[in-house]
Amino acid sequence: MSTTATDTGNAAGPPGEDDDKITPDILKVAGAVVLGMIMAILDTTVVNVALPTFLTEFEVDAYSTVAWSITGYTLALAAVIPVTGWAADRFGTKRLYVAALALFTLGSILCAFAWSIEALIAFRVLQGLGGGMLAPLGMTIMTKAAGPHRMGRLMAVLGIPMLLGPIGGPILGGWLIDAVSWHWIFLINLPLGIVAIIYAIVVLPKDAPEPSETFDVVGMLLMSPGLALFLYGVSSIPGEGTVTAAKVLIPGLIGLALIVSFVFWAFRPQHPLLDLRLFQDRNLTVSTLVMFLFAGSFFGAMLLVPTYFQQVRGEDVLTAGLLVAPQGIGAMVTMPIAGILADKWPVGRIVPLGMVLIIAGITGMALNSGVDTPYWRLILCLFVMGLGMGFAMMPTFTAALKTLKAHQVARGSTLINVIQQVAASVGVAVMSVVLTNQQNASEAFKAASALANAEATKVAPPAWATETAKKLGEAFQPTALSDLADAFVTTYWVAAAALVITLIATAFMPRKLEKTDPLSKTTAPPVMH
Repeated sequence: MSTTATDTGNAAGPPGEDDDKITPDILKVAGAVVLGMIMAILDTTVVNVALPTFLTEFEVDAYSTVAWSITGYTLALAAVIPVTGWAADRFGTKRLYVAALALFTLGSILCAFAWSIEALIAFRVLQGLGGGMLAPLGMTIMTKAAGPHRMGRLMAVLGIPMLLGPIGGPILGGWLIDAVSWHWIFLINLPLGIVAIIYAIVVLPKDAPEPSETFDVVGMLLMSPGLALFLYGVSSIPGEGTVTAAKVLIPGLIGLALIVSFVFWAFRPQHPLLDLRLFQDRNLTVSTLVMFLFAGSFFGAMLLVPTYFQQVRGEDVLTAGLLVAPQGIGAMVTMPIAGILADKWPVGRIVPLGMVLIIAGITGMALNSGVDTPYWRLILCLFVMGLGMGFAMMPTFTAALKTLKAHQVARGSTLINVIQQVAASVGVAVMSVVLTNQQNASEAFKAASALANAEATKVAPPAWATETAKKLGEAFQPTALSDLADAFVTTYWVAAAALVITLIATAFMPRKLEKTDPLSKTTAPPVMH
């Protein structure tokens, strides 16, 4: 991928005294990337709170049907990521980034005017095709603008939307639905999208695409549908409750077979869809392994925290979102510090500290997620986890990209985003299954759920549920609630164990400061047009 700066007043030369500083031009580029990623990541989480509304608005009976408004977006996002590296090299990162913003914004407008759940799902897929390209393109643009030797600090900036999405999404979604209507969770992207497109056109450097690379058609036919089918199978596990269900096994195994076939194919063409040869770089391999374990265990468990506040503590969506906010605040405290340190210290000395803090925080959650635990304890645990997240997440991304050659960055960013998407989906599925199995182990909880469903659907309750309620008497509801809290506790312990394994993997991360691509250090940052 070309790194030539198209400007007459800023020629490449030896690094000067300002070479390591984050210049205003670089911050302008960062602003364009952050704005686009905030849109995409916010929209991933903001729709979660709207699912009950979709049930009534579109007169849908099955929750699994409206859940496709999330699943369809995720699958489209995953399917388009592998193509992004080739498309960035072929058409240029700026053109593709602006096109992705435009596609995402168009999808958002169409979603707002959806007339049925089927139309909404189709438009969400269109949204996902645009949103899937924004993250890998954003990482590529940032790396080219700043050079690997400044990636620590720039990744700290890039971490902002990754924090705002999980925190701000439920809060914003709940407020918009209550104050206006569900249409505005999509319409809000129209002004944001217009601003993001104009800003990107103005500040991003001109493209210098290299159209000589041939497109890996075979790789695309194997990897994109394979990834989508595999993630569909994995995402079906919580709903089915078992990995042996046909809805899980058939698409999952077909997808896995296609992915394995791609792995064998990827070493044949000179320019494969996903360049697995990049794993020859030890730093990228180890960092990717750490990131996979981290994303699966951490994000899988953290998705359940708002659910705990809603189901066990009886809070509404907005309050649950606000209670999770201390985690983001903690990350915002340490992320800039970690960004500076990642440019000066080896990441093998930074990430383990973050992992220890995360393990301490989630252990605290496991010990304190009772029915009536004081909120200040939970808030403290979430804050400590956020502190650890700031030290762990973005330095790991930095280590993965830091030693790549300039022309490898687009493919490296694509590879990392694919792996992160798979890890997060697997983690969410595993943690959801653990939680569901623990809930089903409680007779009181199962009876309470059956009685609640019977009341909601206005049908006769099952005899066994009524009998269980009578047998427990006044202790029925407290027992069901206590068992539900225990189910969350067990899930947190599973996540803590997985994070301990991740901490062990960090021992293989670089203990010495990595050498970066010298071309990136001697090339002046491109001036914005």
